[in-house]
Amino acid sequence: MSAGAADRPPLVLASASPRRLALLARLGVVPDRVLPAEVDETPGKAELPRLLAARLAAEKAAAVAAQAPGALVLAADTVVGVGRRILPKAETEAEARQCLELLSGRRHHVYTGVVLVAPGGRRSTRLVDTILTFQRLTEAQIADYLAGGEWHGKAGGYAIQGRAEAFVRFLAGSHSNVIGLPLFETAQLLRGVGWLRP
Repeated sequence: MSAGAADRPPLVLASASPRRLALLARLGVVPDRVLPAEVDETPGKAELPRLLAARLAAEKAAAVAAQAPGALVLAADTVVGVGRRILPKAETEAEARQCLELLSGRRHHVYTGVVLVAPGGRRSTRLVDTILTFQRLTEAQIADYLAGGEWHGKAGGYAIQGRAEAFVRFLAGSHSNVIGLPLFETAQLLRGVGWLRP
């Protein structure tokens, strides 16, 4: 249910991701505003993937909360990691190819940090980890996937809500987390502040 009641603060989504909007809609949640956060997403030296996801979500939440006093601010950041290595949000076909070749036949983690900042400044956080294993990809599969273009701007160079789901041999944890917003944990946060009922 969206925030229309007078006793609930407006909800601001600190993300430009259409996928996060679509995922929130599955909960019946429609933000009052979408206000993307402008933060530097460059990983720190030796920063681990899970810590990067948590830090960026917190920074996005803080940046937007400063612009939207009196609002409830929801922010998230998703990072794909292979061991200690952080995979980029692929902007070129070459980057996406490197990601897919690295993920081929290997286990990896998708981490999403979720932060909810209440109007009084109280902050609630979650860090969700989903483990996936891709099948060993053939050159033909990689080339065909790259030609489709759905890799563009996606962490790790793939979109599980698209054709890449056929590559997933094993998944443990939240499927929606891999898309960009873990719905169970997000719903718990919104219920915790009385915004989402029941």
